[in-house]
Amino acid sequence: MNTEPEERWWRGAVIYQIYPRSFADSDGDGVGDLDGVTGRLDHLVDLGVDALWLTPINPSGGADGGYDVTDYTDVDPVYGDPAAFDRLVHAAHQRDLRVLVDIVPNHTSDRHPWFIESRSSRSNARRDWYVWADGREGGTAPPNNWVSTFAGPAWSSDARTKQWFLTSFYPEQADLNWENPEVRAALTGAMRFWRERGADGFRIDVVQRLSKDPLLRDNPPPADDAEWAATGRYDEDGPLGPARIAEVRRALGDDVLLLGEVWVLEVERTYRYVGPGLLDLAFAFPFAMAPWNPRLLMTVVEQVERLTAADGRLPTYHLSNHDTPRAGTRFGPGTVREALTMLLTLRGTPVLYQGDELGLLDTPVPSERAVDRVGRDGARTPMPWDASPNAGFTGSEAEPWLPIGEHATTNVASQAEDPDSVLALCRRLIALRRRSDASGEEGAASSRPPGTS
Repeated sequence: MNTEPEERWWRGAVIYQIYPRSFADSDGDGVGDLDGVTGRLDHLVDLGVDALWLTPINPSGGADGGYDVTDYTDVDPVYGDPAAFDRLVHAAHQRDLRVLVDIVPNHTSDRHPWFIESRSSRSNARRDWYVWADGREGGTAPPNNWVSTFAGPAWSSDARTKQWFLTSFYPEQADLNWENPEVRAALTGAMRFWRERGADGFRIDVVQRLSKDPLLRDNPPPADDAEWAATGRYDEDGPLGPARIAEVRRALGDDVLLLGEVWVLEVERTYRYVGPGLLDLAFAFPFAMAPWNPRLLMTVVEQVERLTAADGRLPTYHLSNHDTPRAGTRFGPGTVREALTMLLTLRGTPVLYQGDELGLLDTPVPSERAVDRVGRDGARTPMPWDASPNAGFTGSEAEPWLPIGEHATTNVASQAEDPDSVLALCRRLIALRRRSDASGEEGAASSRPPGTS
């Protein structure tokens, strides 16, 4: 385990991302759960990682893989209950592993009790907990030209109250109004709830969405230079973004890890959210989104280093996650070893997505089995543990919630016995990080991807 002081255990650590629905099923219903995660923690110990990040485990409306929360302080019954979370935290801490919880502060499900109240009338006390506005053209058109991440207008109409509510993602995901101090208090209160249950940190979803233009002005054409935000956008990454995170930090204290998903493609914009009193870490998305081109990757790394190395901030790189195709699928299977070597030898705190340590590729999912509306299922299929029916993910009689890919050889059990496997490589690389100064405190870890000069 990292020997940094407790409040800085994450410096140079390796964080392992778990998609609970696909990690391990303990009760044979075909869906992964928290007790399944607990039962497989020794794999993380053998791999050598320092912490695990759980994607959302809250009850949800089922529209976006758990990112449409209906209760911030409970566990979705499909994953277990709060006692199962407590068992997981206890078992992880016994193994010297930290636990990060995913928090989704920008929006809730339209089935959340807060939103049900908010949409009940214009005078409801929770009306201002969400972003409501009158439509244009006599109310028949959205209030402005903002576009949803998943295409189409970022607004949904409400027939009862004759207004529109902001939905930056799916129509079932209503944006909370972070201008409202009651909303901010409610979300930080939810984070304190999980902290008190033993969570060591949080991955905070779509941080850049926490500051939007309160005047709801149209986004200008991309070529225009908007005065309000350097990105030329009014729907995200506004001037109050760092202040929102600072408020969360004050509420939680300095001894809890805050890892931000700041989905912007300018690293300068990302790192204005990182530093003392703000986020500890933020994903460097330009790195993850780059094609397999060592010189281009080197350019991104050099940009990140210029922004972070001098003042002790740390980069956070990743290759894959639950929202993007796996690295081997994007770059080609022949690049997996090089990509993992790069990830695990760069300075900072890398995040490794479950299955990447095996070199998994995306699994083709036939249309009749598809769950996700925008085609992300291939990177979310169940983890292959062995060569048995259903790959050891669930019982042989169950139907996994998504199909399992080729697992005759690409599984944990077979690779654990093969010194030349991708898993063996990852174990060696993580062990190397332990022996070197991956935190970058003394500059011993590399800031140059393999294959560059």
